[in-house]
Amino acid sequence: MCKPSRNMPQLDFRQYLSDLLADALKAVAPDSTDTAFVVERPKDARHGDYATNLAMQLARPLRQPPRALAEKIIKELPLSEWVEKAEIAGAGFINFTLTHAARQRIVRDALQAGANFGRTRYGKGQKIQVEFVSANPTGPLHVGHGRGAAYGASLSTLLDFAGFNVQREYYVNDAGRQMDILAVSTWLRYLDLHKVSIPFPPNGYQGDYVRDMAIQIQALHGDAYVRAAADVVKNAPNVEEDKEAHLDALIANAKALLGDAWHYIHNHALTEQLNDGRDDLTEFGVTFDCWFSEKSLFETGLVARVVEKLETAGHIYVQDGAKWFRSTTFGDEKDRVVQRDNGLYTYFASDIAYHLNKFERGFDKVINIWGADHHGYIARVKGALAALGLDPAKLDIALVQFANLIRDGQQVAMSTRSGSFVTLRDLRSDVGNDAARLFYVLRKSDQHLDFDLDLAKSQSNDNPVYYIQYAHARICRVLEEWGGCKKDLPGAQIGLLTSEHEAALLRKLADFPAAIDAAAVDYAPHTIAFYLKDLAADFHSYYNVSRFLTDDEELTYARLALVSSVQQVLANGLAILGVSAPEKM
Repeated sequence: MCKPSRNMPQLDFRQYLSDLLADALKAVAPDSTDTAFVVERPKDARHGDYATNLAMQLARPLRQPPRALAEKIIKELPLSEWVEKAEIAGAGFINFTLTHAARQRIVRDALQAGANFGRTRYGKGQKIQVEFVSANPTGPLHVGHGRGAAYGASLSTLLDFAGFNVQREYYVNDAGRQMDILAVSTWLRYLDLHKVSIPFPPNGYQGDYVRDMAIQIQALHGDAYVRAAADVVKNAPNVEEDKEAHLDALIANAKALLGDAWHYIHNHALTEQLNDGRDDLTEFGVTFDCWFSEKSLFETGLVARVVEKLETAGHIYVQDGAKWFRSTTFGDEKDRVVQRDNGLYTYFASDIAYHLNKFERGFDKVINIWGADHHGYIARVKGALAALGLDPAKLDIALVQFANLIRDGQQVAMSTRSGSFVTLRDLRSDVGNDAARLFYVLRKSDQHLDFDLDLAKSQSNDNPVYYIQYAHARICRVLEEWGGCKKDLPGAQIGLLTSEHEAALLRKLADFPAAIDAAAVDYAPHTIAFYLKDLAADFHSYYNVSRFLTDDEELTYARLALVSSVQQVLANGLAILGVSAPEKM
C-alpha cells in the first residue's frame, strides 16, 4: 500500500546558495550588495558541488586579497542543513559541498513535484507575448515555417516553465496584395474549369491546392462566377513586359466583374488555407491562444490612427503624393512609405499598428519570431515604436534561419514538390512529429540547420530523439519489473548512492531548474535538448554497470528513486520541446 506523500516547495540549490552568499555579503561588504557574482558547477567534481567567484569580484573594489575576503564570507554564511562544508580554493573561489540531505531533497522534489519539477519563478509572472509562424495563408506551410513553429512553440513552453505568463499568437495576414493574388489565382483556375481560356500568370499561386479550391467553388456554385475572357484581361499590360502590373490589372478586373462575389472567393481561399495551416500545426503539437487578424487593424481604424499619430509627432513627410516615415532618424537605412499616393496603406503601416496594439494589450515583453530574411526589418519596426513613445527594448526579435533537408548526404532540392519535401506535412509524414520537433531545435535558431532525414529515422545512439526517448523507456521497463508503488520512493535513503555514476546523475538532476532559467534568459530551447542528451548519456552509462533490483531493499529503493527522478526530468524536458516520452520502444 502506498504511503501518503507531503509536497514541499522545490529547492534550486544554485539560487539557494546565491541567497546565502547575498546574506553573508550584507555583513562583509554592506555597501557592495549589488556586486554581480556567479554560482556554478566546478569543472572538477572533486572540488565540490558548486563554486562562486564572489570574493574575487569584491577584491578590487574593496582593495583586499580575495582569499581573505573568502574567509570573511564563509564565516558570515548562515547555517544550513543543505551545506556540508564551504572551502576556499585557488585564488579565492569558494567551493560548496552539499549534504546527503540535500541530495535526498533533489530526488524527493523531482518525485513529488512530478510534471512541475524544474518550474522556476524567474519570470515573476510577467505578461509576455510570443508571436510566431504568422505565415501568409496563401498555401501549405513549408519546412521553413516548420522550424519557426517548433522553435516558437518550444520557447513559449520554456518561458511558461520559467514563470512567465505567456500568450502564443499567430498574426494572420488576411489583408493586402498576397491574399488578392491567391483569390484571383483561385478564380482563374475556376474559369479554366469552365473552359474560359486565360493564360495563367507566372506570378500567380501555382499549387494544386489552388485548383482544389476552384473545384470546391464550382461544386458549390456551378458557373455563377464565370465571366468572359476578354473582360477578365481588359486593359491588362502584356505579361512579358510587366508581369506585376499585369497581375494587378487582373485583380482589379476581378473585383469589378465579381462585386460581392469577389469577397466570397477571397474569404473561401483564406478560410481554406488558414484551416489547413491550423490543422497542420495542431497535428504538429503547435497551438495558439490568439489568431490576430491584420484586417481588423483597418476595420477598427488603428492603421489610420497610427499614421496620424506619427504625422502629428513630426515623423511623417509627404513626397510625390505618398507619406513617408522618417525611419532613418531611428537607424534604418532609408525612410519608408506608410501610405501610397493612391491612398492605400503599406504593409509596414499595418505592422506599426499591430505592434502598437500589442503594447496596448498590456504585454510587458513582446517576442517576434521572424525568418532570417527579415533582419533588415528590425530597425524600422523598433524605430516606429520609439516614434510612438514606446520602449523599443520591450520588443525582442528572434531570427530563425532556414532548414536544409539532407538525404543520403545530399541536400534535398526544395524547388518543387515532385520527389522532394517542401511542406511541413510532408516532413512530418516522413520522419514523425517527435523527430521533426527535436531536430528543428537542436541548434540556435539563428544558425543554419542541416536536417538529416536518414538520421532522424534511425534507431541508433547517434539519433538524439531515439537516444533520449530510449533512456525514458528503459527506466519505465525497470519500474515495471519492480512493480512497486512510486509514492514510496521519495523517502528512499539517497545517502546509500555513492558511486560516480550516481553522483553524476544527482548533480545533473539538481541542475535542471538552473538549465530552465539559463535557456529562458537566452531564448534558447536548444540548450534543453543538450541537457536532456547529457542526462540520457549519464543514465545509459549507469544502466550498463548497475543492478537496480537487488537483495538489499534499501539500496533498491534508493536506486529506483534516483532513476525514477531521471525519468521525470526526461519527460518534463521532452514536454517543453514538444516531444513524447514513450514508455516502450
